[in-house]
Amino acid sequence: MSAPRREPLKPGDTIGILGGGQLGRMLVLAAARLGLKCQVFSPDPDSPAFDVVQNATCAEYADVEALELFASEVDVITYEFENVPASAAMVLAARRPVMPSQTILETTQDRLAEKDFVTKLGIGTAAYADVTSPQALRDAVARLGLPAVLKTRRFGYDGKGQVMLRPGDDPEVAWATLETRAAILEAFVPFEREVSVIAARGADGQVVSYDVTENEHRDHILKVSKAPAAIPDAVANEARRIAKTIADALGYVGVLGVEMFVVPGSDGPKVLVNEIAPRVHNSGHWTLDGASVSQFEQHIRAIAGWPLAEPVRHGVVTMTNLIGADVHDYTRWLTVPGATVHLYGKRHALPGRKMGHVTVVEPEKR
Repeated sequence: MSAPRREPLKPGDTIGILGGGQLGRMLVLAAARLGLKCQVFSPDPDSPAFDVVQNATCAEYADVEALELFASEVDVITYEFENVPASAAMVLAARRPVMPSQTILETTQDRLAEKDFVTKLGIGTAAYADVTSPQALRDAVARLGLPAVLKTRRFGYDGKGQVMLRPGDDPEVAWATLETRAAILEAFVPFEREVSVIAARGADGQVVSYDVTENEHRDHILKVSKAPAAIPDAVANEARRIAKTIADALGYVGVLGVEMFVVPGSDGPKVLVNEIAPRVHNSGHWTLDGASVSQFEQHIRAIAGWPLAEPVRHGVVTMTNLIGADVHDYTRWLTVPGATVHLYGKRHALPGRKMGHVTVVEPEKR
């Protein structure tokens, strides 16, 4: 079997994308503008990314034959979400370059492995404990105190796979609710605000970060992102430094999102890492209209082996997710000055489902 190719892609080459959601859709559109083709692999026949590609593979990630055929038709492979089975990544990596790598996927899919990785870099996180049984949960509660958040180690997103434990709550009930044998308990962080850094790292090791973004969640789902975040420059610089440290330590190629808490301290606010997303990130959607180069184009550039761009923010940018029935009100945004509407083409506006987003760019105040 020949070794996977590593030279930069050329216009007309094909990128394979695992996952067919809105992130995949926007990656496809960014690649098309650069003259690159895409093929999407997803088990969901209603994947919105299928609407914007000529070639798509609808198959399960356990279908080795479909994976091998997919790999034979593309030049490089990437993800639009991180919960692709590591076994599928292993099959693909034997045939084509896969970015981010299987080892990165394994680290970031597991909340405990991810926390251990970040901690070993000397970067702060919420206090945490491995939980594998009701007794282990009781021991962790005694050590960390309450309130705290019990999370599954794998396959949680948008508030799924987690339970808040408050003083007086029964740990046994929380454990039963989660229905898992592998969890992590995280001490509750009394944060001032939630922020994220979208960073791109090229194959040559260059790291470029966007302005720190401030995020507001509703019902555990990101609702609003604002750039730049209302934090001191020193805190923003530290957040970007942390993102670069993580990207370098992973040997990352592509775009990643690092979610953080800004917490008060005796010497001023500081940041703690919450989660790493090894992909383009919802809080970076503002870059589509609010920056000279979007996170999606940066990711395509990185995995193609092309130079990264230095993004220039166009103003004060606010991104609002259209969640569930919010999408039915999209027409009111069409008349808002400075607003751009993005609809993902999903058929059913289910509660909690991200159906689109709106970006509003306003001039900087002087």
